[in-house]
Amino acid sequence: MTNSEQESVLLVEKSGGIALVTLNRPTAMNALSGALRQALAETFADLEADADVKAVILTGSGKAFCAGLDLKELGSGASTVGGTIGDKDPVTSINRFSGPVIGAINGVAITGGFELALACDVLICSTNARFADTHARVGILPGWGLSQKLSRVIGIYRAKELSLTGNFLSAEQANEWGMINRVVAPEDLIPVCRKLAEDMLTVVPQCLPAYKQLINDGFAQSFGEGLKTELKFSSAANTSVDASAIEERRAGIQARGKNQTS
Repeated sequence: MTNSEQESVLLVEKSGGIALVTLNRPTAMNALSGALRQALAETFADLEADADVKAVILTGSGKAFCAGLDLKELGSGASTVGGTIGDKDPVTSINRFSGPVIGAINGVAITGGFELALACDVLICSTNARFADTHARVGILPGWGLSQKLSRVIGIYRAKELSLTGNFLSAEQANEWGMINRVVAPEDLIPVCRKLAEDMLTVVPQCLPAYKQLINDGFAQSFGEGLKTELKFSSAANTSVDASAIEERRAGIQARGKNQTS
């Protein structure tokens, strides 16, 4: 895929260590065509290789975040459902990005778009956001993690309700169920996400990817195994932290605490 082709379906803006990645097929509700899937996979691989990019904000252009796989394209035979699953897919590439990925969910996130959202580390929603898992209505099964991750996030009974009906979940209900971090006005969505990313970039640099990996590795294990993983990680990492560094950072933490109001 040429740079011009990639830019047409996906926009990337870099500033201050943060990359804003925007799905850019607004007239198709940012449906995941083969070109967009490839662009997402390649872009996140490129961002991981870019030492200057520490965090990513993922959003959609227009009224939708992402309507899932491009059913029109699949129906025409231009690509196959089986061809969307594999090592080089957008969700795998998002998961391989070592820094935090903030999902700025500006509108509907449906099926494959729902899976893209769940691949993010933090979810901030516009009041216009809605989620739906319509895999069963299309006649396919998920392959990017939704069937396993959703039940772990909101509970198995709520996950079954959503996946076995295909009904929509509002941003407000998703917030009540603990699936997202917060709901904001549409005009505040990107500024709130950028401020959150900026806050993340103020922590000790090596802790940002290490802590994310620790949480993710433990999340995939039983509680007991997760505790063992934490002990292994911390034992290896904390030996390199000396007293002078802790004292220096303590003053910064105290000052930040006095200034932070929310």
